[in-house]
Amino acid sequence: MLDQIKLAALAAIDASNPVSVMTGTVTNLSPLEVNVDQRFTIDADFLIVPESLQRYEVDLKHKHAYTGGNTEDALDKIVIRKGLELNDIVLLLRVQGGQQFVILDKVVGA
Repeated sequence: MLDQIKLAALAAIDASNPVSVMTGTVTNLSPLEVNVDQRFTIDADFLIVPESLQRYEVDLKHKHAYTGGNTEDALDKIVIRKGLELNDIVLLLRVQGGQQFVILDKVVGA
């Protein structure tokens, strides 16, 4: 009896397909689009992008004042995170129900 309950529970989980892991390729940045296994394309409306995959720059522009009245600009913006780029391979998690996808991270060395 216990084995039958376990099998029924596993079948229910498989049927609901709670999470699916897949890979995709960034095909457009603005608006964001990801192509999954050359089967279908997901656009920005269905993608959840974490902060860690968004471009982050810091503006360090400032002036140095030297004796004699001279000033000089130092540094401009530096990039902390590049964010997603064209042809990046990304790891996707399909949210239960299949309507949204979370971009978990970039895949490197694949």
